Amino acid sequence: MTYKVAALYQFVPLPDFRELREPLHRLCLDLEIRGTVLLAHEGINGTVAGTDDAVDSLMAELRDGELFRKRLDNLELKFSTSAEMPFKRMKVRLKKEIVTLGDPQTDPRRRVGTYVSPAEWNRLLDEPGIVLLDTRNDFEVEMGTFEGAVDPRIKRFSEFKDFVKKELDPKQHRKVAMFCTGGIRCEKASSYMLAQGFEEVFHLKGGILKYLEDVPESESRWDGGCFVFDERVALGHGLVEQPGRAEPSDE
Repeated sequence: MTYKVAALYQFVPLPDFRELREPLHRLCLDLEIRGTVLLAHEGINGTVAGTDDAVDSLMAELRDGELFRKRLDNLELKFSTSAEMPFKRMKVRLKKEIVTLGDPQTDPRRRVGTYVSPAEWNRLLDEPGIVLLDTRNDFEVEMGTFEGAVDPRIKRFSEFKDFVKKELDPKQHRKVAMFCTGGIRCEKASSYMLAQGFEEVFHLKGGILKYLEDVPESESRWDGGCFVFDERVALGHGLVEQPGRAEPSDE
């Protein structure tokens, strides 16, 4: 049996996020879906897996159902497959942030960097003066990254602010391109950098996963595997499972 895996997120005001937890958890259990979904004032983030019909039903409810009252109208979604169920249980967790940067002034709903499609990404990397940043944690970078990318050597995403303050200068690094697994960390990171005075900040729309899905391997600048926070551990071109070692999930 093949399972459908959905990675999703959206920054959107959810003042009632605490009340959404139980009905969402119950819906996923009824559909026999497993995975983890994070809910916060700022939105939703998660990865879940189940049968094709079950995942499609859940996505339809998230986007058009009564539970979220059609607030998830711009849900960022990426689908892949797994030969086995990649999660042990279903969890819906309440958080302060759906991806933890730890800067209350950073709000991707107000301002983010310029989105770059996977088809245009290689062209951007060839532009002179570009600084390419990998915004992921160190153990993720070890598994694979883009050629020439700067590794911030952070243990968790909340350390990204310190890296920017110590290592980057808006007057010197005028054009920055960044990437992450599915796009969500770059929403926060690009918003933060723009607030710090960086003029041009670009980020890969849909993240590494969308790039590996859309860009032929013969044209790819990606080297290695892309770590994912489930039992599959890593994906390669075409979102095919790759062998790897599991690490704790700490965005």
